[in-house]
Amino acid sequence: MDKTVISEDLTITGNLSGSAAIDIAGCINGDVEAQSVDVLSSGSISGAVKVKSAQIRGHLTGSLSAKSVEVQSGAIIAASISANDLEIQKGAKLKGKLDVSSTD
Repeated sequence: MDKTVISEDLTITGNLSGSAAIDIAGCINGDVEAQSVDVLSSGSISGAVKVKSAQIRGHLTGSLSAKSVEVQSGAIIAASISANDLEIQKGAKLKGKLDVSSTD
């Protein structure tokens, strides 16, 4: 699978769409649609995120829709999350609406 990296010194204002996995160390102000997203501890997204899997270590504001979501310790989220599977580690901060339901 292809992987795109948004480096720590990069800020993107606008939407991202593609079929690759995205590692985000920088800042995205816009919507993200991809195969998967990994928001690293220095990274942030402000917008709507629609992916198959998400790992959040940094900041997320807006909304997140994914089959699988993993929220790491140190993450700060102010978003509505819709997922089939959700894991939240101790130390993560989460404010928003959760909709976790398994579709078999």
